[in-house]
Amino acid sequence: MTDLPKTFDPADIEARWYAHWEGEGRFRPSRPAAEPFTIVMPPPNVTGSLHIGHALDNTLQDILTRHARLKGKDALWVVGTDHAGIATQMVVERKLEAEGRKRTELGREAFVEHVWAWKAESGGAITRQLRRLGASCDWANERFTMDEGFSKAVVHVFVELHRRGLLYRDKRLVNWDPRFQTAISDLEVETKEVAGKFWHLSYPLADGSGALSVATTRPETMLADMAVAVNPEDERYRHLVGKEVRLPITGRLIPIVADEHADPELGSGAVKITPGHDFNDFEVGRRAGIRPADMLNMLDAAARIAQTADGLIPAELIGLDRFAARLAIVARLEAEGLLEKVEDRTIATPYGDRSGVVIEPWLTDQWYVDAETLAKPALEAVRSGAIKVVPETWKKTYYNWLENIQPWCVSRQLWWGHQIPAWYGPDGTAYVAETEADAQAQAGEGVALRRDPDVLDTWFSSALWPFGTIGWPTQSEELSRHYPNDVLISGFDILFFWDARMIMQGIEFMKEVPFRTLYLHGLVRDAQGQKMSKSKGNTVDPLGLIDRYGADALRFTLAAMESQGRDIKLDEKRVEGYRNFATKLWNAARFAQANGIGGSNTLEPPVADLPVNRWIIAETVRTVQALDLALADLRFDEAANTVYQFVWASFCDWYLELIKPVSSDVEKGGIADETKAVAGWVLDQILVMLHPFMPFITEELWHALGERESDLIVARWPMADARALDADAAAEIDWLIRLVSEVRAARSSLNVPPGARIPAHIRDAGPSTLARLERNAAAIARLARIQPELGDAPAGGSAQVPVDEATFVLPLEGVIDIAAEKARLAKAAEGAEKERDALAGRLGNPGFVERAKPEAVDKARADHAERSAEAERLRAALARLG
Repeated sequence: MTDLPKTFDPADIEARWYAHWEGEGRFRPSRPAAEPFTIVMPPPNVTGSLHIGHALDNTLQDILTRHARLKGKDALWVVGTDHAGIATQMVVERKLEAEGRKRTELGREAFVEHVWAWKAESGGAITRQLRRLGASCDWANERFTMDEGFSKAVVHVFVELHRRGLLYRDKRLVNWDPRFQTAISDLEVETKEVAGKFWHLSYPLADGSGALSVATTRPETMLADMAVAVNPEDERYRHLVGKEVRLPITGRLIPIVADEHADPELGSGAVKITPGHDFNDFEVGRRAGIRPADMLNMLDAAARIAQTADGLIPAELIGLDRFAARLAIVARLEAEGLLEKVEDRTIATPYGDRSGVVIEPWLTDQWYVDAETLAKPALEAVRSGAIKVVPETWKKTYYNWLENIQPWCVSRQLWWGHQIPAWYGPDGTAYVAETEADAQAQAGEGVALRRDPDVLDTWFSSALWPFGTIGWPTQSEELSRHYPNDVLISGFDILFFWDARMIMQGIEFMKEVPFRTLYLHGLVRDAQGQKMSKSKGNTVDPLGLIDRYGADALRFTLAAMESQGRDIKLDEKRVEGYRNFATKLWNAARFAQANGIGGSNTLEPPVADLPVNRWIIAETVRTVQALDLALADLRFDEAANTVYQFVWASFCDWYLELIKPVSSDVEKGGIADETKAVAGWVLDQILVMLHPFMPFITEELWHALGERESDLIVARWPMADARALDADAAAEIDWLIRLVSEVRAARSSLNVPPGARIPAHIRDAGPSTLARLERNAAAIARLARIQPELGDAPAGGSAQVPVDEATFVLPLEGVIDIAAEKARLAKAAEGAEKERDALAGRLGNPGFVERAKPEAVDKARADHAERSAEAERLRAALARLG
């Protein structure tokens, strides 16, 4: 047994134990015959650093992994990082620019070498930070989405999807980032509300009979207009359908088409259609019979004005930046009398989340996956229950997205990433193959081929994570044991981008779902419930919290606040509170050491005769049962609070207090030895139960309490043996706790001096109560500071404390000023009732509830509940005095 320092210092133990666990291979003990448990970490970006969302996500995964490991399972937590194509390329380009060099000067091959060098030197920041959090991943088999084995899986999937007709090349609109000059996913688009304008333009009818009024927030796109749409039910324009307008500036003749996209209630009811530069217009154009290959493109990759296929854009506009062109076009329309009016508007504008520039819908040739076909079995997997979604409220969102899914653009115009395995012949024919030699064999000898320069969307590769990380496409015993995974824990914000795509690809290639359960947690918000953002200055650094309070306190906070389907309002005071919880456990272990209580050498509870020992054994078993159920249901808050209440209240506040006279008994044998054995056993069970939540302090205390055969991380989970439940002992100690609590409450509310020892006259006590009083006399005298006596109480003021059938009468004459105390209690009760009633009136006013800020209404409700409870407590205290 190692003496514990007086002060609990998390920093002193965390680095030491983590290095020990990892060095000894504790995160993946060899258990080939054990039941497998598998979970994969959503691979963080290799450029990333630990944010509070990562801390939540990985804490929940670690809790399940450590619990499974303690249950004796072959627990595999797959860990790795994502190559994060655009983010990583941006980081390395900035580094080169700081050195006065550009990517284009180096060439592709040299640039990619630079990225690999950067990854080797600086790409491990987040994995080091995950270790500080205590993540017990299988680091010995850490994966990277660009490592050799995983890359083979990615290439194989691309080629197979193409062979099966599920992947093809097409011309469609994409979100185009003009700064990085690549297509980006919806996830990488951030919509901002910005001040803009609504320009109303006049488009003359080609036959000179009048004009149509259209409105736009992007007047420069008129250079590529191909139609004007009106609603087929709009009587104002029905006679014009099929006619043409002559487009200002370009002179292009474009048709008037009927389409329900045009809303008669908005603006003039006529809408300009630019199918090559607007997602809605693209669909209108297709319905009007315009092939994507014929849609006009008026921008180059840098969002500068480019000549359209019909050559009608004036030369003086060619090469202008899109926003400079906007000013020139508006000025020209105004000069020609075709600008009707301009309105100020707040415009929802898409920005690249990394580039910070306005995103353009742009018509390009890209590679697409037939997501609609892949979505069908993914929908059925959730509908049939093959995948359980927790909380179930997310099912509707999942169904809605997959039922309306669009083709998935998987190509990106970057250099860093999985280069697309396609080669083109001189006539543009694409040959898709796993190697260039295979592509050449398809094309024929002597046909010159060039490699597609694009790379794959990072979500394409990460969609293979549940099986590509375990050796697929090579079949192995490891793969068959650990696929499907047991559970996936994910933020709801990547339900579509990652979770659903893993389901689609897993079913397609493994013929089985990738995981049995999908758990979607909410966001971590600030203490006021606002979303965290750098611009608001309300972000929380998890590493800073670990520095101040320790990883265990942060982990426990996140678990205790993780309620299914709800966001977390993170208040640093909660973290501080759970640091105090860790300190309380530390002090409990020091108390045990000081009283000769050490670690147990048995999983089964010791034999016990004393009610207090039988009670704490039963409470331990009940806690194990409740904890197992909560974790099985993924109710992390319930699990954390279950063990918290047991440790803080049942064990520390009551059991240790109740056994103090016994544990200080220096005589050998009998009661002292029994209690020491029971206390040591219960403390061991606490350390094991708490370990998934607070791994560092529990491992430290585990070893401090005695010599151990193994580390706690690979110890055995407690037995939830119902035979240990003891109704008689539970009833007796419950009675004792209620008696002490009621007496303490009465003393406190009546301002009885803490040190005053007073008699307690007992009325109406039955045989059971009298027997309990005799057995627990020492504990009652010490904890309640009363001396129970039979017989009537002396005349005068007294406090009445009913417990079950008996009433404990505490004479207070000479102990307190009874008249003054009555006056004080009455005045305080009246004040609390007055505030309670005022708040009730406020909350009963519909105007306040409907118009006030939600946080103001919540505060009023909380204050009302607090004042109501205070008034009730004061009236009860007054009633005790008679």
